[in-house]
Amino acid sequence: MDGKTFARVVAVVFVAVAMAATALEMSRKEDKPAGEGLHTPVASGPNPLRDGLRRCQVLGEAALRDDGCARLWAEQRDRFLGLEKPSGRSTSEPAASPSPDPALHEAR
Repeated sequence: MDGKTFARVVAVVFVAVAMAATALEMSRKEDKPAGEGLHTPVASGPNPLRDGLRRCQVLGEAALRDDGCARLWAEQRDRFLGLEKPSGRSTSEPAASPSPDPALHEAR
């Protein structure tokens, strides 16, 4: 057997082994431990922010023009970023967005 034929046989065997290993891996069912899996958070009570955000989600594109949704998104963004709330601010007041570059205000 010459070198080219031997190389082709080795290549075909390699591809066949790779395909068999892939088929075995795909058909194998993995057993997950009982403690793992999807965790459903326990509802700790009514959450007006979450309920409002779900309402805005249902509104779809109309939520872009809704002032209530804009306030809710601003509050959610502030909570996500860990920004401190001023003492008098409630969820019904619009949130002021910080300037992206404080140096612009100092230059004036």
